[in-house]
Amino acid sequence: MTSAVARVVGLPSRLAAPAPGWELAADVCVVGSGVAGLCVALHARAAGLSVAVVTKVLVDDGSTRWAQGGIAAVLDPADTPEAHARDTQVAGVGLCEPAAVDALVHEGPERLRQLIGWGAAFDRDPSGHLLLTREGGHSARRIVHAGGDATGAEVQRALVSAVHADPGITLVEHAMVLDLLRDADGRAAGVTLHVLGEGSSDGVGAVRARAVVLATGGMGQVYAATTNPSVSTGDGVALGLRAGAVATDLEFVQFHPTSLYRGPGARGQQPLVSEALRGEGAVLLDGAGRRFMNDVHPMAELAPRDVVAKAITRVQLRDEVPNVWLDARFVPDLVDRFPTIVASCRAAGIDPVTELIPVTPAAHYASGGLATDLAGRTTVPGLYACGEVACTGVHGANRLASNSLLEGLVFAARIGDSLARELPTPEPAAAQEPATTGLLDPTGRERLTGTMSRHVGALRSGTGLGQATADLAALVDALGPVRPGVESWEATDLLTVAAALATAAAAREETRGCHWREDHPGTDDAWRVHLDVRLGDDGALHLTRRPVGTPVGGDW
Repeated sequence: MTSAVARVVGLPSRLAAPAPGWELAADVCVVGSGVAGLCVALHARAAGLSVAVVTKVLVDDGSTRWAQGGIAAVLDPADTPEAHARDTQVAGVGLCEPAAVDALVHEGPERLRQLIGWGAAFDRDPSGHLLLTREGGHSARRIVHAGGDATGAEVQRALVSAVHADPGITLVEHAMVLDLLRDADGRAAGVTLHVLGEGSSDGVGAVRARAVVLATGGMGQVYAATTNPSVSTGDGVALGLRAGAVATDLEFVQFHPTSLYRGPGARGQQPLVSEALRGEGAVLLDGAGRRFMNDVHPMAELAPRDVVAKAITRVQLRDEVPNVWLDARFVPDLVDRFPTIVASCRAAGIDPVTELIPVTPAAHYASGGLATDLAGRTTVPGLYACGEVACTGVHGANRLASNSLLEGLVFAARIGDSLARELPTPEPAAAQEPATTGLLDPTGRERLTGTMSRHVGALRSGTGLGQATADLAALVDALGPVRPGVESWEATDLLTVAAALATAAAAREETRGCHWREDHPGTDDAWRVHLDVRLGDDGALHLTRRPVGTPVGGDW
């Protein structure tokens, strides 16, 4: 049964904030310091461009360092790019863009070797060959890891070292990006930002640039519990929507099947129990000790993530329990191979060497984001997006394990090539329009995340989504003259992203990939389309269906 969906109107086109009181200039402004952002910065420098990297945290403390999984690339002579593409498309359930997948699987090995050239050290066997493992949804061993389950930390270390060694890259740390600056022709001309702890609590500055690349990561904090760090508040998608960019596939939020369950009161970032553990033999059990994935999918625990997350959720609903169990006691060399997971479990009072690990799905990865072409361009001239904030079309309705770091590597290089060819002569930024609406009071954030977790989580229904959009519309109606600052800016960004996500989820009346509608349990070929979301001048969200293979707005 479906229910009426409230239309969300009155979202801001700009965040209420003071005018910039200081500025710096660079050819390219990169917002974000994970694998996507730092790789873009290095490629832009290789093209001779000056770069300012703006990051909400320290440059070595983004989402990338939390990645326990590895990087998927075809390195084994027995494997093929075609097999990698096929696995990616199966996971994406008909919504992957073939050209984007083709770029990923064919260019990935070269970009991985480039990363190694920048200093990243991956696990090798005694003869020096890269160790390859297998993860859910992959038909072959093609995942490289570092430190067993600390791949992200090693990738981040290598990239930060390379960035620090380049005097042409200016770092602006502890800076929250606010809005896009544009020139008289509407082209991106920089960003406004607030540097935390500097000046007044609402102080604003600006980076003037000939191009802006958003690499801000995910939006997991829109939910009450997530594997994402606290800074993942959807700032990049919200900025893009306010600037008029099209976002797409926002309804496809991947819930990682196995986050560590730490009790009913757990909020914010939750420890991840990597899929690689299942790749090495760990199995899922219900409360009676029965292995249930064998009855669900031929690949059992190594099925695509949406399949495993749904199966776990079904068991939890059936048995009315908050978690299932992962048995990793028989994984060889568990402590040495998965030190991060073992440490997280032991910190929570669980020894995975001798005990079962309580696990539950948690919001993990946004397969959708700002729509881009194969060069990373959004629909706003001069504005690019890379990594989780972007939707290149690679992931479709469900990201295949370990394709995310690879996507950042591949499309960062493509953006670098575009920047080398396309940067125009700089034009002065146009005068900023004042904000026409207020901000969300930070006290509304708990209501927002609770609404999203209850109604727009791993299991959805028309009734719940109708309630979610009504609750979010009420929060939009409550926007007012709240004091500008990080807490109110973040809350407003989260509200913008949540409203767009819930509106798209309510519109898609089918089950596909990680979007699971209990009132529409089948996959409907009529819905083999992208749902593009745009924020109109009236502050309302507008949805458009776009068939797979069709670019947004034609040839950008």
